[in-house]
Amino acid sequence: MNSISTSSKTWTVGVARRIITPGNHVELAGLGYYLQRTPTSVRDNLTATAMVIEDPAGKAVALIALDIMYGDESFTSTIRDHICRHTNLTPAAICVNCSHSHNAANAAFVRGVGELNPEYVQFVARSAAEAAVEAWQTRQAARLRVGSGEAKGMAFNRTRENGPVDTRLSVLRADTLDGRPLAVAVNFHCHLNAHLEVDLHAVSRDWSGEVIDQIEAAYPGAIALYLQGTCGDVMIAFDFSSTSRRFEPAREITRAALAACEDARLVAGTIDFVTKRVHLPTRRWTMEEINSDREEALYRLKTGDTNNWLTGFARVIVTYPDRLPRRYGGSVEKTVAAVSRFGVEWTEAMLPILNTRPELIETEVQAIRLGDVWLTAHSSELFTSLGLKVRQNWPHQDLFMLGYSNGALGYLPDAHDVERKSYAANQSPKFSGQFPFTSESGQTMVDALLAALSSAAGNTKA
Repeated sequence: MNSISTSSKTWTVGVARRIITPGNHVELAGLGYYLQRTPTSVRDNLTATAMVIEDPAGKAVALIALDIMYGDESFTSTIRDHICRHTNLTPAAICVNCSHSHNAANAAFVRGVGELNPEYVQFVARSAAEAAVEAWQTRQAARLRVGSGEAKGMAFNRTRENGPVDTRLSVLRADTLDGRPLAVAVNFHCHLNAHLEVDLHAVSRDWSGEVIDQIEAAYPGAIALYLQGTCGDVMIAFDFSSTSRRFEPAREITRAALAACEDARLVAGTIDFVTKRVHLPTRRWTMEEINSDREEALYRLKTGDTNNWLTGFARVIVTYPDRLPRRYGGSVEKTVAAVSRFGVEWTEAMLPILNTRPELIETEVQAIRLGDVWLTAHSSELFTSLGLKVRQNWPHQDLFMLGYSNGALGYLPDAHDVERKSYAANQSPKFSGQFPFTSESGQTMVDALLAALSSAAGNTKA
């Protein structure tokens, strides 16, 4: 298992990467329903990047960053199982984070927004595991540093005017003992939508890829990875998104990341980690809700009627439904046909299990301690107000918040959006095949993340 002899006070760190760019037969995920959006070009290669960190006592964790939209628990288990067979790592020590690029493919079922390609999913899982195993095998004595900064003005809350945005940017930097940069992990909180309208059929990491490339250019020889954070309700501002200014967000985020790297402090101590299962409350769909969607969808499919289509169930079919026809060449008719097909299919799938499916949904939360640095990870697209509650109630400055990790729960909105029955609250559970969350679900997740962090603190004074 590649035992390494080092000083009793030295971290060891390894980092490795695999290219996971899909072929032109693999559908890209998101942006509309039944688009069959396959790549016609590659703007930049997608990657699976792994960073393994081992403490002086031999306890280790692996952080894996994947340029895909979602990865479900089965996908995560496949990666973890492979890694555990070839290293001394345990499943709870492995975090699999997805960047949530919409110019990438999916490794989780999401109805209508990108068909799963089983061979590609297997390829990504194998590539991720191989990168982690290589990182384990090539780890070397290193100094670990942590830093943070702010990246403001690039993103906005799309669910409410002047809504919260987590502008915290965190970096974890590993240098060899002779001072050479080895690895940099960056954690920020924003959807990857700087280039969407420009590159609809191009494979791309979007702005996070530019950040990674710019950091690696600043630190030749280092490998960087982007860890997506709390951004269920946050995206790049319209001033930048798909405009001539679309490269500015990456430059600003890179600037903040490099400044944080230069000011980063040394990290000492040991590693601990924990995973827990949490049961989040949901509510059963009512027959009135299902019949309303189904009857309208069947009617529009039969008649082709597009009148008042934005006042029915399509009101929250995407975040900005009035813009959805752009995905269908400007055709309202094609748009209505697609969303109506979705309305029929989700209700058809839900009706047989409506009265038997449990109203609690189970998912994993994870916490990792690296000395006095903390990481918490969960499987949802968590709303910012909930992520900030975790920050506000955790007494330590250096907290990395990772969403889209170790599973694919979909949007987890706060009580404000649950009450509004918004896209995140009412549409997301339809395409993920779940019941909608309640106003208590978000706080349940917050409590679970804080409990996991406290467990990872163990007997320390943290």
